[in-house]
Amino acid sequence: MTGSADDRAKLIAELRRDGIADESVLKAIEETPREVFVPETFARNAWDNTALPIGYHQTISQPLVVAMMTEALELNDRKKVLEIGTGSGYQAVILSKLCRRLYTIERHKPLLAAAEARFARLGLHNITTLLGDGSKGWPAQAPFERIMVTAAAHDVPPVLVDQLAVGGIMVIPLGDHVSFQRLYKVTKTESGFDTEDLGGVRFVPLVAGMPGAHEEDL
Repeated sequence: MTGSADDRAKLIAELRRDGIADESVLKAIEETPREVFVPETFARNAWDNTALPIGYHQTISQPLVVAMMTEALELNDRKKVLEIGTGSGYQAVILSKLCRRLYTIERHKPLLAAAEARFARLGLHNITTLLGDGSKGWPAQAPFERIMVTAAAHDVPPVLVDQLAVGGIMVIPLGDHVSFQRLYKVTKTESGFDTEDLGGVRFVPLVAGMPGAHEEDL
């Protein structure tokens, strides 16, 4: 494990002050070397409670948001989880430590390749990856007991609700503009779904389709 003990302790204390109470989530964050997931330029800020750029107009989420979203999923080691938006792979690693198997989708090939290398480096074997359009979910592996979406949709996507098991939970940011997004906990019922507003967040938009060449050159 890298990153100083003081840096890790400071972040965990801050997360506790901000209301994160699940000790398994806090432990997973403390034991995951966040500096591995950020560009070298930002390594010194890896344990700050802030989002950082990772290229392709994507970010590694603020640790508080990672913790809040993970806690809201109510995970245990029997759950099958889908993540939409692998990004750096940081959130995926946190999830993988708390669930039985994680399926994660990323639309940017370079980001996915880098994340896969990090998973291998960290010796994680319960993560299955897919290069694809996350807005469509992963029908071949459905149903999932938990779904996490790490990009903001306009509304709760019916295609993802369809892939969620009854009684399952999806955590997703919703909003048309980066300055007005809310994080929702969506619980699927026999007749539809219930939602709970978890507060304001800022995420990149959930984009349908695969990136064009101009996006991959960014």
